[in-house]
Amino acid sequence: MRAPLDLSPARTPAASTPAEHSGTADWLLLLGPGLIWGASFLFIAEGLRSVGPNGLTFARILVGFVILGLVPSARRALPRKDRGKVALLGLIWLALPLSMFPLAEQRVSSALTGMLNGANPLFVAIVAAAFSGRLPGRDVLLGLAVGLGGTVLVALPSLSLGGSSLDGVLFILAGVTCYGFALNLARPLQQRSGALPVIWRAQGWALLMTAPLGVPELLRAHWTAGPLLSVLALGALGTGVAYVLLAVAAGRMGATRAAATTFLIPGVALLLGWLVRGEHVAALSIAGCAVCVGGAWIMRRAQLAGH
Repeated sequence: MRAPLDLSPARTPAASTPAEHSGTADWLLLLGPGLIWGASFLFIAEGLRSVGPNGLTFARILVGFVILGLVPSARRALPRKDRGKVALLGLIWLALPLSMFPLAEQRVSSALTGMLNGANPLFVAIVAAAFSGRLPGRDVLLGLAVGLGGTVLVALPSLSLGGSSLDGVLFILAGVTCYGFALNLARPLQQRSGALPVIWRAQGWALLMTAPLGVPELLRAHWTAGPLLSVLALGALGTGVAYVLLAVAAGRMGATRAAATTFLIPGVALLLGWLVRGEHVAALSIAGCAVCVGGAWIMRRAQLAGH
């Protein structure tokens, strides 16, 4: 749902732990963000039982901002020339997409929302190609074609229903499109200053942007234990801890390998939606999810081969 193209902190040193411990730590760092972000769509669905979508978005960014601010490296100063771009990131990386997904989940299942987020790498690649003005390599084009076909299959059962389900799919695709632009904008900023300072300040801007609609809804919320814990987990884990884990993973093993964690998101969202909420997902959507992740994997393999 979220992995930037380069999350490694500036000048991150290589790990110097024993091989067996290092291997276990690498796997945990790789699995952690994908599991957290896959579960975030369940947390959104549960949180909506007590608070409106705008209040939920504001609350998760607020909690994530506080958690990330506890990490000293996140508070490192950024060059003055980058501040306007970071403010734009706050809009297209956080405020807009994180508002789209709760709106979507009022109309479609958490499983479908998570599955369609599997198209995230495809939209990043499309925007990158548009910015560069040249077509990607043949293998990347193949991955794009496969992945986009899978995205259509995921969405097709809901699109055929029309009405509110169609609106939900459009909200999801709008959010994923925002990620496509945001992650291409984030890459050079993170290369100059490291991931966490850029993300933390973008969260600060997103807080200001979502406050006018979010604060009134938050004040009107009627909390029960389950939704409250879900929103706290969504903010602390999905908008805080997961970014730290991915930044550390990128520093240890490289951004390209670390970004493979996003392949877990659709499957985790599907499994939790079915087990916890009893959500029904059409077989065609499940097949499309597998095709979509396969397309992203083909692209990732081509990018690794090109390095």
